[in-house]
Amino acid sequence: MIDKKFEIAKRSFKSRLIVGTGKYKSFKQCAKAIKASGADIVTVAVRRVNISDKNKARLMDYLDPKKITYLPNTAGCFTAEDAIRTLRLAREIGGWRLVKLEVLGDKKNLFPEMIETLRSTELLTKEGFKVMVYCSDDPLMAKRLENAGAVAIMPLAAPIGSGLGIQNKVNIKIIRSQTKLPLIIDAGIGQASDASIAMEMGCDGILVNTAIAKAKDPIQMAEAMKLAVISGRKSFLSGRIKANLFGSASTSNKGII
Repeated sequence: MIDKKFEIAKRSFKSRLIVGTGKYKSFKQCAKAIKASGADIVTVAVRRVNISDKNKARLMDYLDPKKITYLPNTAGCFTAEDAIRTLRLAREIGGWRLVKLEVLGDKKNLFPEMIETLRSTELLTKEGFKVMVYCSDDPLMAKRLENAGAVAIMPLAAPIGSGLGIQNKVNIKIIRSQTKLPLIIDAGIGQASDASIAMEMGCDGILVNTAIAKAKDPIQMAEAMKLAVISGRKSFLSGRIKANLFGSASTSNKGII
């Protein structure tokens, strides 16, 4: 099969790997890891970014927003009002309309608060934002988000930063079967094999932050994630063999001596 372009809100991207910019030891390390990952989209927590103090290091000094797509997100928001205010600020600062919405339910588990998430999606869409939505792996809520105007569905694989990998493959497969929107796994990826598995399931992309930033060697892990996403996508497009409980000889029995 010939692969289709990775498109979000009618914009094409070369890499299917999206990388977060938090938790690194320094902006320099962050920039090196992102370069190794090959990602052309990076998420930026608007509430935590330095935009006023020119004496302190700024992300933009290391990652040129003219060369890589910044995806403002609402990390740290627990209500629709906070999330909407944050993204309006992002729009005023840099004109961003393609955004990542994240409304959390509690500070311990960091699961998405889906009622507030759905409400935020509806309101932001009406204001002209192109909303990529962090959400639960509930197929019903995923469909509601699509109907509300989301441009990408981003279910968690496991709790943010947990590194547990995909915990509910069934729900992810159901979401995949019922949506035409880009399906991007967001949160819970721990190692390269997790990313590859998600891509083999037909997901369109992966968002990774902690698994890269907190690895013993973030730059090497970033490259591993890049290769895993490419490999998993190629595996999906190739079409796996049918699983069988019994063995099947590699060579034919015809003409056997």
